[in-house]
Amino acid sequence: MKPAVFVTRPLPAAVLDLLAAQAELRVHTEDTSPSSAEMIEACRNVEGVMVSGARLGREVIEPAVRLRAVSNVGVGYDNIDVAACTARRIPVTNTAGTLEETTADLAFALLMAAARRVAEGDRYVREHRWQRWEWGLLWGADVYRKTLGIYGFGHIGQAMARRGRGFAMRVLYTSRRRAAVEVERALEAQHVDPETLFRESDFLTLHVPLTPETHHLIGEHALGLMKPTAFLINTSRGKVVDEETLVRALEAHRIAGAGLDVFEQEPQVHPTLLSMPNVVLMPHVGSATAETRLRMARVAAQNLLALLDGRRPANVVNPEVYS
Repeated sequence: MKPAVFVTRPLPAAVLDLLAAQAELRVHTEDTSPSSAEMIEACRNVEGVMVSGARLGREVIEPAVRLRAVSNVGVGYDNIDVAACTARRIPVTNTAGTLEETTADLAFALLMAAARRVAEGDRYVREHRWQRWEWGLLWGADVYRKTLGIYGFGHIGQAMARRGRGFAMRVLYTSRRRAAVEVERALEAQHVDPETLFRESDFLTLHVPLTPETHHLIGEHALGLMKPTAFLINTSRGKVVDEETLVRALEAHRIAGAGLDVFEQEPQVHPTLLSMPNVVLMPHVGSATAETRLRMARVAAQNLLALLDGRRPANVVNPEVYS
């Protein structure tokens, strides 16, 4: 008998076909996150859940008495109550290794757009305000040979370092674990403490998971150390930044600007950010390319099928369930 599986939103047909060949498949048919009540009902009698842009909380996990496998379509998994899964010895997987380069592309695009005022320039032309060439029109900041500060030096952070090297940038980083000497040498990256990173970065880019330790990592202290000419780039998680404090720092010109793909209360965005010309905003689309999203969904499906078959995939985020 095939195990029952619930997928929290419609995904590419090739991926759903892969699942349907080995599981009794149930799919939330709308490209929106199911409500808590819908999640509870949909997960009540399934053995596996593939989570895409939805929240899988304790209130869903506890009544799902048959649940034995959870696969997240993404690298970050703060949308899943991993502790509740672990208590039930339910393995949870993510799609690490599928989206790092794509997310780094967007982070560097935000960096460039903020530095060179791309969004402002686009609006200026579309609104028919461009009447003549002007010496002082839309001056931005150079990127070439500036200092790129990377907070979090995992795969995405290292991908950012590679892009920075293409612009002859000085690369500084801080991370929970220092990279191997050969990695630092290959990327010409220098490990520094957080305070040095904040003080010396012309562009500070964030690549950390959301944990109790990283919640509001960027707040009054960090922003107070940054240069008034510096830019903050965030493609990690919105709650890593204290958004209210960021708004005050931008209003007071304590930093020059920001490029943000994630927000503290998304999809709600702080209303002041919406009106700031020196802030570039994107709707949490760091992995949003056709190639990457298909790869993510396929890996997530393979992870789920492996778990249901009693096999252990490489990217289990709570390996203690196997001890």
